[in-house]
Amino acid sequence: MKIYRLPEKLKTIVFDIDSTLYTNDAYVSHQSEVQLRRFAKVRGISEEKARTMFDDYRSEWSKTHGGKKISECNTLAALGIPIETSVAWRNELIEPERFLSRDEKLFEVLQTLKESYALLCVTNNPSDVGRKTLSALGVENCIETVIGLDTFGKSKPAREPFEEAARRTDAAIEECLSVGDRYDIDIALPLDMGMGGILVDGVSDVYELPNVLHKAI
Repeated sequence: MKIYRLPEKLKTIVFDIDSTLYTNDAYVSHQSEVQLRRFAKVRGISEEKARTMFDDYRSEWSKTHGGKKISECNTLAALGIPIETSVAWRNELIEPERFLSRDEKLFEVLQTLKESYALLCVTNNPSDVGRKTLSALGVENCIETVIGLDTFGKSKPAREPFEEAARRTDAAIEECLSVGDRYDIDIALPLDMGMGGILVDGVSDVYELPNVLHKAI
């Protein structure tokens, strides 16, 4: 866990979902692979060639953007797949229930945080996939709002989902904290906007949030 900034007055915690509220490499790979296979099929190319196109574009983008990383959805958009199509593919193909199960510890942690803060999620998956993921983890009742790829048709990092998170919880930007596993996608922009930011290595770091926030705020 790396704490970049904590709000002086914390009202809202904005969680990423994937690789933040769970740690499951097989599910992460599943999400990437089903989209890559569909991309290859649509383009009429091999999966190997599709993977090379992905990797080459992301590598070149990183070189020309100071080493930053680009999201999978924005990579697909650059390769000619509109956001709306990515939303449809993800809704059709991603199956969190095959990989995830109830996380009692996460449930307890989120219930504890919910007593003091508004909790919501901003994800680069469609909101329905985000909700299905929360349901598979057994925490769907802990987080009422999921702002997804389909909400604005924009992939993180984008301002609109984070601004909407503040609006929906009646919080100032400076009263929000973004928690996620990818600095360039989940943390950098919220920090620039004035939010707090905590970078996590996975759900084991999320388990520690109540203690971290209790000591710091």
